[in-house]
Amino acid sequence: MYTLLESLEELVESDFAEDEWEVDYSSGVLTLRLGDHGTYVINKQPPNMQIWLSSPTSGPKRYDYSDDDGGVWFYARDGRKLKTLLKQELALIFGQEVDVRV
Repeated sequence: MYTLLESLEELVESDFAEDEWEVDYSSGVLTLRLGDHGTYVINKQPPNMQIWLSSPTSGPKRYDYSDDDGGVWFYARDGRKLKTLLKQELALIFGQEVDVRV
């Protein structure tokens, strides 16, 4: 979660971010506020080995952990990786390709 936090902090501090955008991590909940674009909430569930995502673009999802490819978080319904979804959605908001590390 800290790796994701660091990469999101870098994004909101970049030249492509708006001033009111911010990222916050408290009590195991990571919140990314992107003004008119909405708010992402990411919550790690250690007992279930899941990450719960609430996206203003794609809605709520629960990601499971797999040791494949060095460890990935994936959505069981479609097999899509958390990193892929975040990169695609945030690229649309930031207007350019972004680097998200999960």
